[in-house]
Amino acid sequence: MKTLLNLLAGLGAILVLLALLSCTQGPQPGAEQQQQKPENSQKETEMPDKIHITIDGKTLSIVLETNDATQALVGALREAPIQYTASDYGGFEKVGPLGRSLPADNSQITTQAGDVILYSGDQIVLFYGSNTWSYTRLGKIPYESLDELKAFLKAGAGDVSVTLAL
Repeated sequence: MKTLLNLLAGLGAILVLLALLSCTQGPQPGAEQQQQKPENSQKETEMPDKIHITIDGKTLSIVLETNDATQALVGALREAPIQYTASDYGGFEKVGPLGRSLPADNSQITTQAGDVILYSGDQIVLFYGSNTWSYTRLGKIPYESLDELKAFLKAGAGDVSVTLAL
């Protein structure tokens, strides 16, 4: 009887040891998938360096600044493209309501052609000329010639439909 109890105690100790070892071994099946999920969601939250602007079927890029306003804009664009109507103003810009407010960090700047600016926290201004005012910079449309930029923005031609997208 004593031998049987010793044998059972030894067997119990071996089972406890095996249970402990299985808890400390490397990743269990399925652990790789759990580790990849944060990596994938990190890619979804990475800040892109540009977005796309489409006017009258033609698309160009906007190279983004890094600030709270562009991060909020990109966040909104992850949900859906943004469409708005922009109008000529002052003979040097197209301006239109964004349909939402973005965090502004205004400073006195002199704009240049191609600048994309947040005005009053809820309007996007696309410059084809220059102006000095208190704005938040969003980005810049690279262009080869001023004539090309003006043609893209339909400068002086009245209202245009603008689509912003990732």
